[in-house]
Amino acid sequence: MIALIRYTFATMLHTQRYVAPLLLFMGLMGVLTANGNGPLPAAYASSAGAMFVCSTWLAMAVVSLDEPPQRAITVVTAGGRPLRVLLAAIGTVLLSCLALMVVGLAFPLWLGDHAVTASDVLLGIEAQLACALTGTAIGVLCSRQVFTRQGHAVVAALVLLMGALFPKGLPPVNRLFTLMATTSDAAPLLAPAGAMSALSALLLTAATAATHFTGRRRQ
Repeated sequence: MIALIRYTFATMLHTQRYVAPLLLFMGLMGVLTANGNGPLPAAYASSAGAMFVCSTWLAMAVVSLDEPPQRAITVVTAGGRPLRVLLAAIGTVLLSCLALMVVGLAFPLWLGDHAVTASDVLLGIEAQLACALTGTAIGVLCSRQVFTRQGHAVVAALVLLMGALFPKGLPPVNRLFTLMATTSDAAPLLAPAGAMSALSALLLTAATAATHFTGRRRQ
């Protein structure tokens, strides 16, 4: 698995598929956290929103890196286990999101003037983790393994993104953002944010299973 992740990561760097999601992340960070005042949970909600959109695009790009003939070769090299190839792509996305998480935690502190507590930082980690997992789940479902036409994949991704962001009170994303935007004290939000992260992990597991099943049927 480590070798597959290294291969996927090297392919991602070589093809520069990471550039557009990275630029989007940095642009959203600059816009959404431009106001350097106010409670830190609200600022970290903005960072998590940037992570959500970026991880969706990055997952779509990384899972769809190889053309079908090259993917078939990769699967054979991986012992004929397409699930391992898919998990390696997801692992590459999540490791990349961990690197972006550092930026998401530090950027609001550098840009603004906030009183920082350990609860604030932990809440920021949980929020970004939940959004990275949910965004990756959407990106995996909208990858080439499920949609053969890129236009259909983009439309599906936009619909799922909007569906996760805007319905009031819908967990994990909208519910988490609502809590963080309306509460200045991070400590009471740690348990709900942890629950949202667990739910996001379940969503990613389900999306992975559905994508693997669809890909196997097409083979």
